[in-house]
Amino acid sequence: MKRIIASLMLLLTSMGFSQNIENPTQQKITTAKKKAKKFLKSQHIPGMAISVSKNGEIIWSEGFGYGKRKPTVPINPSKTLFRIASISKTITAVMLAKLAEDKLIDLDTSIYNYLPDYPKKEYDFTARQLGGHLAGIRHTTDDEFKSNKRMTITEGLDIFKNDPLLFEPSTSFHYNSLGYVLLSEVMQKAAKKEFYDMVRDSILIPLKMDNTTIDASNAIPPNTTNFYRTKRILSNPVANEYKIAGGGFLSTSEDIVRFGHELISPTLISKESLAQLVTSQRLKNGNLTGYGIGFSVEKTKQNTPRYYHTGGGVGASTILMIFPQEDIVITVLTNKSGVDMKPFGLELEAVFVGTTEN
Repeated sequence: MKRIIASLMLLLTSMGFSQNIENPTQQKITTAKKKAKKFLKSQHIPGMAISVSKNGEIIWSEGFGYGKRKPTVPINPSKTLFRIASISKTITAVMLAKLAEDKLIDLDTSIYNYLPDYPKKEYDFTARQLGGHLAGIRHTTDDEFKSNKRMTITEGLDIFKNDPLLFEPSTSFHYNSLGYVLLSEVMQKAAKKEFYDMVRDSILIPLKMDNTTIDASNAIPPNTTNFYRTKRILSNPVANEYKIAGGGFLSTSEDIVRFGHELISPTLISKESLAQLVTSQRLKNGNLTGYGIGFSVEKTKQNTPRYYHTGGGVGASTILMIFPQEDIVITVLTNKSGVDMKPFGLELEAVFVGTTEN
């Protein structure tokens, strides 16, 4: 009898011990959560949502801080809407690839084929060059970035359409968002459809990105976070409608992770079209730019591909990181301006994609 009781106690002890040991994924989440809290505090971020997926399934999704103060509204990664800022360019890139597949646009044809009335420049340029920041379009000024003047995409062209190109296309890389305004106008004319409508019908609905929408200055959707420039001071209002393609979408971290998985296992575009988006373009001198169409293209420490994009908007700092070989997507959205997101993104990469087994 004593032997039976001893064996039973040993079994119960071992069961309790095993339940206290975290599995590898949970260990990563525990580590990542500590890093997230430290990052939130050190950067004085009011609110942040982080979502991580593996093999198309969300393995961690959590909100930190608050979306609104007085009364405090917590962050819900499945519902809280953030400005995703320049992550919008990745959505535009997939839409562009779909238009190219449907033979509605040629990536290497002059943009004047679609916009014959656009002011003539010293050099011609294409949709591919616009998408890769190679066309020589200037970047947004600080006043333009913060402007609260509501404009359509077509009206937004007036901001820069008469300015000369900064350089001969494909001789230099110059990151900018105004080129995506022009690109979205090209896409509208080619498809004979409003830009947001085509994205909604071709990407958002099929991927069930139900909480992703245009950042309309005259209609704030429910569950939208407030936007801050310091931990407690709200940003001034801004109108992002005309620059939707380069930085004008609202979304949740879970929607963006869902979108990121499309770049690993595409359902909307072919693998050949996807490859054009995530392959670095080259300058005329042969040098790689490190940017395809809508995606920065780099390698991890394990020498595997990393596709990513950071975003910086009024009341928003964001990052999307996609690891196709490991089948992992990481998204971080915040409601504060001016936060450098890549270092924290790399910290999360080290946790989820690093030397520990995936």
